[in-house]
Amino acid sequence: MKTAAKTNICTCAVIVALLLLIPHQARAHHFMDGTLPQTLVQGFLSGLGHPLIGLDHAAFIIAAGFFIAIVTGGLWGIAALIIGSLIGASMHLMGIGLPGGEVGVALSVILIGGLLMARRQITLSWLVSGLALTGFLHGHAYAESIFGAEATPLVAYLIGFSLIQLGIAITAWWFHRRLIVTRETWAPPVAAGLGAVVSTIGTTYLVINLLN
Repeated sequence: MKTAAKTNICTCAVIVALLLLIPHQARAHHFMDGTLPQTLVQGFLSGLGHPLIGLDHAAFIIAAGFFIAIVTGGLWGIAALIIGSLIGASMHLMGIGLPGGEVGVALSVILIGGLLMARRQITLSWLVSGLALTGFLHGHAYAESIFGAEATPLVAYLIGFSLIQLGIAITAWWFHRRLIVTRETWAPPVAAGLGAVVSTIGTTYLVINLLN
């Protein structure tokens, strides 16, 4: 049983890595096919879509939500993540660049995947600080696809990506908490498997960014 589980985890990780090596919309990190949102609805939908089509962002949010389930008071981490991402996006929109930002995003994905595999206990203060910082990196990247937009779609975009992050993270947190309560013995291997896949995604993006 354990061998089969490990095989499935490795297979899943390899498939994800191979998909990332194929030119795909997720690499574009843009929901509007390269054009700026012009209306409130377009801005909102673009904000909702960006963390989903960016596989590195989606993997990070899922893993973060999963991880905070084992930290007392961990839900504060979601607030820190969203606030950090809004600050990062605002900095980008003000024209403040972040050299190596995509590399930082990839490293954050690798880190959260590793923490999830280890199920390492950390204090709430470290969790909040870490998610605020990594949220800043992700938020700075999110703002690339909205840079130069008018105020209305811009605000809608910020609201959209905040809400989708909240929804994904809360869902991942809830799922892990339910797993711990109802199938406690399943929680560690599931967390380890998810962490392995997430770390593979982060490593693949890191290699791609370093090669570029």
